[in-house]
Amino acid sequence: MDLNAVRTFVAVADAGQFQMAAVDLSLTQQAVSKRVAALERELGVRLLTRTPRGAELTIDGQAFLAHARSLLQAAERARASVRPGSRALRVDVVGRRVSLAGVLRDFHRVHPEIALDVVTLLGAEEAVAAVRDGTIDATFRAVTMPGQMIPEGIEITPVHDEPLHLFTGPAHPFAGAAAVTPAELAGHRIWMPGNVPGTEWTAYYEALAADFGLTIETTGPNFGVEALIDTIAASSTLATFLGPQTPIVWPAGYDMRLVPLRDPAPVYPHSILWRADNPHPALTALRAYLASVHHDPPAGETWTPTWARRPTNGS
Repeated sequence: MDLNAVRTFVAVADAGQFQMAAVDLSLTQQAVSKRVAALERELGVRLLTRTPRGAELTIDGQAFLAHARSLLQAAERARASVRPGSRALRVDVVGRRVSLAGVLRDFHRVHPEIALDVVTLLGAEEAVAAVRDGTIDATFRAVTMPGQMIPEGIEITPVHDEPLHLFTGPAHPFAGAAAVTPAELAGHRIWMPGNVPGTEWTAYYEALAADFGLTIETTGPNFGVEALIDTIAASSTLATFLGPQTPIVWPAGYDMRLVPLRDPAPVYPHSILWRADNPHPALTALRAYLASVHHDPPAGETWTPTWARRPTNGS
């Protein structure tokens, strides 16, 4: 059904005159009449009759008017669902408990008028493809995977080098340490059941393990963060890695420890990626907010995998 014809019919019904409707729509009276006539031919009924006072709805016109308004409202909702500035800004994060998810929450507190749709895609390759295809507006990722290239038209800006901490229970040998070096963790068991083969975070921790002789265990089902905390709290051998700003809460009686890593301090390099031609105004606001938020880097030397050291487009 021709929505322009439907819109014209509603305008005539509201104005009560073809001439006034033509003025409202910035059309000629002849164009208004032709649109209404075409709609009547499509429906096979007469919707309006001309009278000395203007135009009146027929019985069929009265029945159709409410549906015509609903059609126009549905069309506007459909447009708004994809119109930049009207639809929610779609942003991908690695997980809802990572520090960048907290940054998004802070951004929303500063800009409560901006609707956010936060998603968690599986890995960097899928996330970058979603940005390229317009499925999402932006993604926070550690890129690139070894050999991965950033597609043409995708912009990338570093936003946060997140330092890693060792997360242990009270019986772990490093529970009382003020800091630990990665080399001191050689031979110790780092349990990360959420590591998924083929993802950038798994590649990151594999590189960390290879450079410092760590043992990263991914055995056992991933029952979520609560089960992970329960297991580590009761273990004298298992630990995992967390960022100091990771929003995780554990029961007070667990006495969990977050021990900084130093000399060098491993950092997880988060960047934001977006399409250069994306016109969503909230994306500009998000990038400006990220540029205004300063994260103090850890003191001393830092470490990231060679493939994660500040990629550039096409490299």
